Amino acid sequence: MNAQAKPTLLLIDGHSLAFRAFYALSPDSFKTSAGQHTNAVHGFISMMLNILQAEKPTHLAVAFDLSRSSFRTDKYPAYKGTRGETPPEFNGQTELLQQALEAMNIKWITKENYEADDIIATLAKMGDDAGFQVYVVSGDRDTFQLITPTTTILYPVKGVMNLARMDDTAVYEKYGVHAAQYPELAALVGETSDNLPGIPGVGPKTAAKWIQEYGSLQEIFDKAESIPGKVGESLREHMQEAVRNRELNHLLRDLPLPAGLEDFELQGLDESKVRKAFAALEFRTLTERVLKLRSIVGGTEAGTQNSDSGDTNSDAGSANDLEVTSHINFVMPDQPESTRASLDELVSWASKHEPVAIDLEFSESGPIAIGAANNETRFIAAISGTEQHSLKQFLEGPSSKIVFGAKDFERKLLRTGISLRNVALDPMLLGYLVDPLRRSYALDDLVEFFLQHSVNRGDANALIPEAGVDVSLNAWLAGVLASTLWAQVADQNQDAVYEQVEAPSSSTLARMENAGVKIDVAKLERLLESLTDQVSDAERECFALIGKEINLASPKQLQTVLFEDLGMTGNKKVKTGFSTNAESLNTLFEETGHPFLAALLKHREVTKIRQMVEILLKAVGADGRIHTNYVQTGTSTGRLSSEGPNLQNIPIKTEQGREIRDAFVVGDGFETLLTADYSQIEMRIMAHLSEDAGLIEAFNSGEDLHRFVGARIFGVSPDEVTTAMRSKVKAMSYGLVYGLSEYGLAKQLRISNAEAKQLMADYFDRFGGVRRYLAQIVDHAKLNGFTVTSLGRRRPFDDLKSPIFQIRENARRAALNAPIQGTAADIMKLAMIQIDHAMIDAKLRSRMLLQVHDELVFEVAAGELETLKSLVIDRMSNAVKLSVPLDVHLGVGSSWDKAGH
Repeated sequence: MNAQAKPTLLLIDGHSLAFRAFYALSPDSFKTSAGQHTNAVHGFISMMLNILQAEKPTHLAVAFDLSRSSFRTDKYPAYKGTRGETPPEFNGQTELLQQALEAMNIKWITKENYEADDIIATLAKMGDDAGFQVYVVSGDRDTFQLITPTTTILYPVKGVMNLARMDDTAVYEKYGVHAAQYPELAALVGETSDNLPGIPGVGPKTAAKWIQEYGSLQEIFDKAESIPGKVGESLREHMQEAVRNRELNHLLRDLPLPAGLEDFELQGLDESKVRKAFAALEFRTLTERVLKLRSIVGGTEAGTQNSDSGDTNSDAGSANDLEVTSHINFVMPDQPESTRASLDELVSWASKHEPVAIDLEFSESGPIAIGAANNETRFIAAISGTEQHSLKQFLEGPSSKIVFGAKDFERKLLRTGISLRNVALDPMLLGYLVDPLRRSYALDDLVEFFLQHSVNRGDANALIPEAGVDVSLNAWLAGVLASTLWAQVADQNQDAVYEQVEAPSSSTLARMENAGVKIDVAKLERLLESLTDQVSDAERECFALIGKEINLASPKQLQTVLFEDLGMTGNKKVKTGFSTNAESLNTLFEETGHPFLAALLKHREVTKIRQMVEILLKAVGADGRIHTNYVQTGTSTGRLSSEGPNLQNIPIKTEQGREIRDAFVVGDGFETLLTADYSQIEMRIMAHLSEDAGLIEAFNSGEDLHRFVGARIFGVSPDEVTTAMRSKVKAMSYGLVYGLSEYGLAKQLRISNAEAKQLMADYFDRFGGVRRYLAQIVDHAKLNGFTVTSLGRRRPFDDLKSPIFQIRENARRAALNAPIQGTAADIMKLAMIQIDHAMIDAKLRSRMLLQVHDELVFEVAAGELETLKSLVIDRMSNAVKLSVPLDVHLGVGSSWDKAGH
């Protein structure tokens, strides 16, 4: 045993933390050359190494669930029944993680018919009884019942790297009950993730109040008759649910286990085993972290190799990344100490050391601190209320600045009347251009990935990075990161994309976000009420058709109804039986036409729309407007995504979607809304890039594209092209842009594979340039590992070389679309930038509010409509020069829907 005053036992819930790691890291960024995703394995091991370094445990055990079945599902079959199907990218990662743990000489354990939590509870009690300090790492709040003076829960509050220490005091501060009482609170409130409904109307505050007042669950039951109001009535009616919940959330602490504490003592490891296992996972930096952190025993020839031999892939599994960075010879500079200064001193220093990296800290009222740095120096200055003017002069002045996430800073600054100008480099956007497949573009994550530098903030033992916010450190990291990333962007010939598209988009988007869009709240509330009724009606219809009530969101209960009670045969197998996801249910309905499926699909549809409306209502600010956040790093192709709330998922063609859009209205002091969108932009880009004479002629002639193409394919005049012919041509034309196969086209049009094959052959006979272009895209991507847009934006495609057909085929389809969709994204951003600058130059009061897909929405000031219409058409039509015209459609109205066209 390690020479410590008190032994320390670390217990980790394997599945819980692996799933959190999976969702914290992009599957696309962590993948072996054979196509196996490894993000959950990588994230789990990184987290574990951090804890090993911080807590220095003497003993370690990782517990895994064997399956979703346990004695709890025997007691209550619906237990955890709402959990969705495992993402396909997660498949195989649990086994790989277990193999990696074995290579690191770390024991893991399972037990038939029991959950990992029960194993952990038993081991925690054993550790407590033996005088150990015990740490339990779990994302399941049920483990709070294990807390004692010597047992602490390390609970993930963000991803897997930020762990909060939950002792009795922390639980009481957060939930209003002691740790031992938490399961009783959970029994009253219920647990959605375990599909344990609580007592209707009883939330955490009410439950905590009862426990504080009466002392325990049993005493609450004993006094139930004296609890007044609707909640008291609900308690009396649903008491048995709480009893059931408490039985199920009780963790067993006396399981007979095949191993004792001594079996989990940490020993040395065999370097050769670690290198072999991690080489198979194509982890590089993690290998060295493991070997550096743990003592080494044994060793073979492989154990004496250095890190440059054999294991040549980066931890993201991207050989292309290594190829780019290998010639830079980057050396991380020593981190300078932070120096406190006045704002004037900081600004004076910054003006003499351009470009400097800066970072800001905000309160509700505005910026309160600024950090500035170059490689050798770090400054931090507080900002008083009287210094706002000096800050404005600096931020809007000519000094060249490096700012990480400049858009979000400018949006916050605009609220206080300050703009952010002369931003030379934004390392977040640079990181995005170099690696557009990443899930996270947080500063610390990019520093760790690109600079191989682990950021240490505050007290390492606290395991809560946010506790050490230091804007001078952020500025220094941003500056160091910018220099190496800019070299990679330039090396990839993406500097024009950065300078002409991404960087200037930042300010335009900040102004749009700051403006927001006015919402007719009353209209949305009426729609929400109607949708709630529709959900209830659809639910009642479902229950009537099957003669019982079930949880319509539970895959397990739906499987029972569909494939046992109703005797249907599913179309897609998953581990738990036939799939009940949306695609499978739609296919099943097409095959059977069963009324229950019709009602179920209706229920899902209206439930989804209702949730959308609820989210929109919650997002309305005090000014009556929604201020969405446009994410420049949210897609691999360059298209913007929208969050907080997402405005790009509102249905366009449904009546309910139109009702939602009708609640987006013109604001006070403005005259109307103006919408402008590109017509068939992706097909126009296809014509330009493919140089197909037929498609170019179609667009330049001004005829209906699909009627023109249909006439060529079917050998008739344009006016003889029927609606059915046109629909087929349209589906195929857009399908080609998205890599649609013959099988996919047949399925979409409900025609035979043979007819679909002939249709595609006829298309390519008439439009041979399209065939040649599509083949060239894939060949280029296979050869170079990436696709490229007209402006030079890259999108990596390592999966085109995967030995697994399905992975290879998915990559082929994505590769066909990436240059077209990416070019469309670049054109839209260029148009937005040019319109924004033209509006500013013309001193218009009108504002650009939204960008959704290929559409822009403007709020028009009185007397400016015709000027703005002319300006918008000119800038959108001429954003770039193609061999076919960019066609722009305008609409005017008092709401987004009424301004549609």
